[in-house]
Amino acid sequence: MGKTCFTFEDFCDDLGPIKIVHLYEPSCGLRGMVVIDNVACGPAIGGVRMVPDVSTREVFRLARAMTLKNAAAGLPHGGGKAGIVADPHTSDKARLIRAFARAIRDLVEYIPGPDMGTDETCMGWMYDEIKRAVGLPRVLGGIPLDEIGATGFGLAECAEVGAPACRLSLNGAAVAIEGFGNVGRHAARFLEEKGARLVAASDRKGTIYDPAGIPVAALVEAKEASGSVVGYAKGQRLGQADIFGLSCDILIPAARPDCIHKDNVETIQAKLILQGANIPATPEAETRLYQRGILTIPDFIANAGGVICASVEYHGGNEGQAFQNISQNIRRNTQEVLTRSLNEGIEPRRAAVELAGERVRHAMSFRGCQ
Repeated sequence: MGKTCFTFEDFCDDLGPIKIVHLYEPSCGLRGMVVIDNVACGPAIGGVRMVPDVSTREVFRLARAMTLKNAAAGLPHGGGKAGIVADPHTSDKARLIRAFARAIRDLVEYIPGPDMGTDETCMGWMYDEIKRAVGLPRVLGGIPLDEIGATGFGLAECAEVGAPACRLSLNGAAVAIEGFGNVGRHAARFLEEKGARLVAASDRKGTIYDPAGIPVAALVEAKEASGSVVGYAKGQRLGQADIFGLSCDILIPAARPDCIHKDNVETIQAKLILQGANIPATPEAETRLYQRGILTIPDFIANAGGVICASVEYHGGNEGQAFQNISQNIRRNTQEVLTRSLNEGIEPRRAAVELAGERVRHAMSFRGCQ
């Protein structure tokens, strides 16, 4: 049987985590956790994930991804993440979010932001409670990263650098997006503006597929009207997991962790995978993709647009500066990772981890952490 209980030592290495905190407030049913992984570069920024099955192990893996993501992007922030064990559609959401905010009031090393199951409104509630959050509504002076599509924009910039490495042109490239939500729909929109065409998209109710192309605006409209991409009038309706076996040039997993694994990795036909979600592939699957010659840009390189935007907001910048920083950082880091991967003959993830790890350890040396 697999291991179901973990100790602090199961997570520890030379980078962190510095804190794992479990939260419980019986009066409102709050159950959650915060992992602050590393703060050598500055206070940790990371999203608050609200889903019924979130676990401490998942939150730790996400916190570590944030440490690497923030360091790779050159941000003055460390990595952290939080989870609330609850249905994001609950009618008690505001009460839970506010209780969570009060519970983390004294964890000043951690700055919460939006993630799966939370949004700008949730960050507004948190800010009202503890005056500490990013990804705030525009009316509160924030840069609403989900509204403007910061992460999706970064994925499109990453695609423009990564495509030539696998002899692919974005003009006419067929794109499939697993998870047509806040990240996926904006990635589709920005890629469409660069000449690519969406051929498949999925959400928790299924997949829509049309090799002739799906206009992104029409799909967004159909999903808003029906609640799912399968409400789109044209194309073929398939199961949620079927998207991984469809013919495409670019695949963007943009939903839950470990959606690419040993049972579906051999069916993937894409030439380029941009990891829009955090940790969307198991390590074994990622190695197999590399062996098959499929270029995979790791999550903390490809999807850093959101946290770059959050950092710009936190330090008083504006939306234009956020887009400029996203483009510059993601393009530079994608190229550095691809160059190191090619020169050293190693997987892109290993190249990215080495790059980010060097920056974190350098920062740690100034703080007496070595």
